[in-house]
Amino acid sequence: MNSSKIFNKTTEKEFEALALEVFSFQYTNNPIYSEFCQHLGATPKNIKKISQIPFLPIAFFKSKRVVLNNQKAEIIFTSSGTTGSNTSKHIVTDVNLYEQSYLAAFKHFYGNIEDYCILALLPSYLEREGSSLIYMVNDLIEKSNHPDSGFYLHDLNSLKSKLIELENKKINVLLIGVSFALLDMAENHPMQLNHTIVMETGGMKGKRKEMIREELHQILKKGFGVPKIHSEYGMTELLSQAYSKGEGVFKTPPWMKIMIRDTEDPLTLQPIGKTGGINVIDLANINSCSFIATQDLGKVYHDGSFEILGRFDHSDIRGCNLMVL
Repeated sequence: MNSSKIFNKTTEKEFEALALEVFSFQYTNNPIYSEFCQHLGATPKNIKKISQIPFLPIAFFKSKRVVLNNQKAEIIFTSSGTTGSNTSKHIVTDVNLYEQSYLAAFKHFYGNIEDYCILALLPSYLEREGSSLIYMVNDLIEKSNHPDSGFYLHDLNSLKSKLIELENKKINVLLIGVSFALLDMAENHPMQLNHTIVMETGGMKGKRKEMIREELHQILKKGFGVPKIHSEYGMTELLSQAYSKGEGVFKTPPWMKIMIRDTEDPLTLQPIGKTGGINVIDLANINSCSFIATQDLGKVYHDGSFEILGRFDHSDIRGCNLMVL
C-alpha cells in the first residue's frame, strides 16, 4: 500500500475512506490482526464504516509480533514497563514513517523546528534503550540546528542556568520533560519564563506519587512562571502523537483519530462527551496495526479534541501513561 498519502490533509470523508483502505490492507497482510478480526467476524466485506473496525487491544504488543507478513524490523521500540512486567515491543519496519509523522505533527502544531531551542529533561528514558520518545526528541534536537539544544540527565543546576541564559536572549525554547523531573525542577529552581514552552510527557515512573493533571500543572505553572503547560500524548505502540497546548485538551494531527469505547462492551463506541476507553486510529502505523484499543480512559469532544481522564483499573503502569485519577 502506498504510504505517501497518509500525511496529506484530509477531510473527514477522505480520512474514513483511507482508514477503511488501511483496515483492508492490514486484515490481508497482518496475521495477528487478521486472526483477531476473524474471531469477531469482521472482514473487509462487512466493514463499511470506521465505527465497525475492530481495535486491537494494546496488550497484544507484549506477547505477539504485530507486524505485516515477512517484514523485517528496522528498529524495535520498547516500553519501559515496571520491574518484572512484560514490555511492549513495536516492530517498526520503516523508521522513515515515524520520522515523517512526528516532524509533520510538530510543524502542524508548533511551526518550524528551526525556530526553537529544544531542551529535554527525560532522565528515565535516557537511562534505557528502545525509547521511541528519545528517538523523536533526539531528532528534533538535531533538526533545530540550535547550538544550545540538548538533553539534560540529572544536572538541574546547569539546566536552570541555560534556561535563564536563553530567556535573557529572548530565544524561543521548548522544554520537554517527564513529569517527575519537571516537578523537581519547578520546586527546586523556580523561575519566570516568558519565551519557553514547558511540555510534559506524563509519567511519575515510581519516582513521585501520582497526582491529577490539574495539581501537576498548577505546580509547574507556578514554578516556571508560565501561563499554561503543554502535554504530549504518545506511546510505544503508536507512530503518531497528540498535543495539548493547555488545560489537558489534546488535538490530533490529520492522520490520527480518537474514538471512545464502552468500558463494559469494548465493541460498542460511546457518544461524544461520554467517558470510556480510548481507541486510537493511527494511519502512520501502516506496517503494524493502525487500530489500537489503549488502556487509557477519556472522552472526545465535537471538534475531535479529547481529554485523558485516567486508566483502567489493574492495568499496568507503562512508560508514557498520564497521571491516574
